[in-house]
Amino acid sequence: MHEMTSSHLNGHVGDGEGGGEEEMRGGSQHREMAVDCPGELGSRTLPVRRSAQLERIRQHQEDLRRRREEEGRQLDLNASLRLRKLSQNPHVGIDNPTFLQDSHTPQQPALGSQPAQTVLELEELLQSLKQVKGCLSDPQSQSDVELVLSLLQKADFQSALRIHNAVANSMHRPSPPYPHTHQALQLTMEVEGLVQSSQNKDGLELQSLLSDTRVQALLVAHDGVAEREMQLEPVSPAGETVTQWGGETVKIVRIEKARDIPLGATVRNDMDSVVISRVVRGGAAERSGLLSVGDEILEINGVEIRGKDVNQVFDILADMHGILTFVLIPSTEGKPPPIKETVIHVKAHFDYDPSDDPYVPCRELGLSFQKGDILHIISQTDPNWWQAYRDGDEENQPLAGLVPGKSFQQQREAMKQTIEEDKEPEKSGKLWCAKKNKRKRKKLLYNAHKNEDNDIEEILTYEEMALYHQPANRKRPIALIGPLSCGQAELKQRLVNSQPERFAGAVPHTTRSRRDGESGARDYHFVSRQAFEAELAAGKLIESGEFEKNLYGTSSDSVRQVINTGKICLLCLHTQSLKILRSSDLKPYIIFIAPPSQERLRALLAKENKNPKPEELRIVIEKAREMEQSCGHLFDAVIVNTDQEKAYSELLRLINKLDTEPQWVPCSWLR
Repeated sequence: MHEMTSSHLNGHVGDGEGGGEEEMRGGSQHREMAVDCPGELGSRTLPVRRSAQLERIRQHQEDLRRRREEEGRQLDLNASLRLRKLSQNPHVGIDNPTFLQDSHTPQQPALGSQPAQTVLELEELLQSLKQVKGCLSDPQSQSDVELVLSLLQKADFQSALRIHNAVANSMHRPSPPYPHTHQALQLTMEVEGLVQSSQNKDGLELQSLLSDTRVQALLVAHDGVAEREMQLEPVSPAGETVTQWGGETVKIVRIEKARDIPLGATVRNDMDSVVISRVVRGGAAERSGLLSVGDEILEINGVEIRGKDVNQVFDILADMHGILTFVLIPSTEGKPPPIKETVIHVKAHFDYDPSDDPYVPCRELGLSFQKGDILHIISQTDPNWWQAYRDGDEENQPLAGLVPGKSFQQQREAMKQTIEEDKEPEKSGKLWCAKKNKRKRKKLLYNAHKNEDNDIEEILTYEEMALYHQPANRKRPIALIGPLSCGQAELKQRLVNSQPERFAGAVPHTTRSRRDGESGARDYHFVSRQAFEAELAAGKLIESGEFEKNLYGTSSDSVRQVINTGKICLLCLHTQSLKILRSSDLKPYIIFIAPPSQERLRALLAKENKNPKPEELRIVIEKAREMEQSCGHLFDAVIVNTDQEKAYSELLRLINKLDTEPQWVPCSWLR
């Protein structure tokens, strides 16, 4: 297993390859670094010669060797007889005798020059072997040398040797120097004009030399070659070049990164290598399609990357923008075939803050969201970490963010619940303990025919959603949720009274006897206990309860009857009824009526001639908090009832919006 390290802006450093199981055990360190290129910073402007990247790769090892040799080498002018002569005769003309061959002092190679390649001469090799044979005394060694001599004298071997020498001469031929200018003739004419009026002997000699037609022809040829050599490598907005060098595939990639578009990639360290670990949707890397997960980065815009940690890579890229040239070793896994992923839309059923998540692979790319937010999942390539956008925030979010995958979130939440249960074994028993309210409550005792143990164990993650526009002749029922004294019943009644042609309540069922003045199907559906219990067993009752030995409830058929008349059905329900209501085909729109602050709630109730105790107010606010905590993911909207008029106006606005704008609903409702 390769040693894997990565670091982060906050200084975290971790070891080990990322894996779901390992992360769950304690992978509290970040494994990737997001790299980006701020658009306001300047880019490198040095010219890039053709094949310069390949040349640097080819000469890397040779440069290291030369550097070691040159560090300890110093030139001494007095070490060469020719240099001493040159310093003693500075004004000698063209025929300078100091350039005669120095036969007394060994010639030293120039700094940076390549040593001449030794070419094997056949005659020298044969002569050397014959001398060796004469020095050997034992017959076996002499026989071995004789065998080698016979091999060297064969025609096939001599042909192979000639090929070897030709290839060696070609491979090690020194490269021509890089020209300083391609305007040497123009400079010469300028110098000639400056020295034209000079009467100095040297000036006259220089003018004569520069005006010579042969010298000028030579300079014309020089400028033509230099212009071609200095021509910049053509830079395309984006492109890829793949070549082979030393048995290894090298890929040169050019990506154009605009000022307002991040690069959108993360890198990790693998020993001394810097490897691309993730390509994020929406960035320049993903749009180009030229960077792949697993590619090793050798250079970026001429800056060597191998051997640097991810923080240094981040700093390097911060100084670059425009055309970014990457020299890469492609991933050994190969580029996967393009897959057109389908975007799915989900509603988050939990809050998420990446700054508090020790498992997120790259904290800067983590996408925070709240319960009830709509997320557009655009990539599930990594099953543990999806890439997503928040609904309505696409313009302000150029890069997709990382959110926990559904199975990964369920796995770690299940583990968290197990740990908490181990710490508090008696907790589940205490949940059933509560103070009894001695005051009689009507229709607040609800049927628990659903298995509530499953509700407690259910791990909320995401719910797939789709846009739905309600038909004009089939209005969605409006369910108002909230604790007592928050005004939902008053808001419902006000809507019915103000617009009876548009709003109506569902007629409830009851097993009690009809009273004077009551009408069946208008005030109640009067049914027997047996019929009521049959409806309850069939799952047709949205809510049910018992009061003074009589059963009460609201059936889905009663709601449907209102919808069939073209009216909007208004319901005031307890949170325990929401799952039954949402599992029907009624497509409810659920609005939570939340209480204001304790003081504001006291003032609202005072207008209704109510004087609640402080403890009662605290219970209302605490109950609202519990409802939001347990069922907030089911709410379509929240209204804080700070003022009855404002709350009524906001409620009416939300209801009217259902006629003009499509709304997000669970995909299961549309199947």
